[in-house]
Amino acid sequence: MIKLLLFLMLSLQGTIGVFSTPSHLTQENQDTEGYAAERTLKQEDQHTHEVHCSRERSRAAWEIIEEYLMPFVEQEKYQISRKCRLHPENDIFRDQEENKIHVDINEWRCGYCRKIFRGEKFLDQHFDNRHYNLLNVSESKCLADLCGALHCDFTMDSYSKFRKTKCNPAAAARNHHLCESLADSCFPVGQSSPSANRLHELFLRQFCDAHTCSGGRKPFPRGKKKHTSIFYLAISILTLMLLPIFYLIVYLHQRETRKGTQELKRVSQLGRKSKPS
Repeated sequence: MIKLLLFLMLSLQGTIGVFSTPSHLTQENQDTEGYAAERTLKQEDQHTHEVHCSRERSRAAWEIIEEYLMPFVEQEKYQISRKCRLHPENDIFRDQEENKIHVDINEWRCGYCRKIFRGEKFLDQHFDNRHYNLLNVSESKCLADLCGALHCDFTMDSYSKFRKTKCNPAAAARNHHLCESLADSCFPVGQSSPSANRLHELFLRQFCDAHTCSGGRKPFPRGKKKHTSIFYLAISILTLMLLPIFYLIVYLHQRETRKGTQELKRVSQLGRKSKPS
């Protein structure tokens, strides 16, 4: 009888253990899956913030390079080395910026997936979220780091010419040193290329001389790239087409005026002749 009771107790305990085990395993699996999901989210957050580079300031730096430097480089037919930080391939956002299609005022298109956005900032967010993997993080550098030497704040702030700010001598000296290092690395002096010597001197005058607290010097004294507006071209073509018509109308008007004057003179002469003597 006692053996029978012990057998029943052991059987009942084993049955309870069998039914309780899946619940325990399920809880462990849920904890493991929850931890994995949390870890994945953390990895995605870390992945999103890997690039600490301002897209807006990098864009401003590239616009300055295109407007205030590249016209002179193209005029000299000089090839900038890949080692130069101003080279297009050293801009981490360059490929994405070149895949922006500005269709209309409120229409921007992604060159990768052809999606359309109503503003450039929304397209920038799309690049950050969907095409992050296309950034050349390993080899390219942040062009915004050169903003101090290239005067990005001067061009980005529309009121910079009217706003008075206290000059920081340490910051001016630091930017001047960075500016000179760019001139030395991008346009080395002493080589057999006269173009490099001329561009080195131009870079110092165009960008570096203004990094001073003495005042009186402004960036970009050599000017910038001249933009040919489509509206200007249309007006010019229309003017050239209408100018001959205008001269023709003036000529015909003057001829008719002369004819009318001659007719009046003839009539007046005939009137004087017809009077009795």
